[in-house]
Amino acid sequence: IVDEAQSLERGVLLTVLSRIGQNSRVILTHDVAQRDNLRVGRHDGVVAVVETLKGHPLFAHVTLTRSERSPIAALVTEMLEGPAS
Repeated sequence: IVDEAQSLERGVLLTVLSRIGQNSRVILTHDVAQRDNLRVGRHDGVVAVVETLKGHPLFAHVTLTRSERSPIAALVTEMLEGPAS
C-alpha cells in the first residue's frame, strides 16, 4: 500500500510500480486536493499513471466521492477544492 501517493513524482511512482512481482498487488491511495509536494505541481504521478493504464485488464481504478476521514478533514478538503477568496 502506497499512501499519500499524490505527493510522488511520476518517476518515483513508476519505479515503485516497476518492482511489482508475480501475483502481487499495489494499492495507491491519493487525494488530488492534498498535493503538498511543490515539485510535483498540478500533474502528480498518480494522475499520469491512471490515465495511461485506464482500460488495461491488469489495472483497476476506484474514485471515492466522499471523505472517509474526520469531519474536520472533510471540511478542509472542501475549502481547498473551492474557489479561492
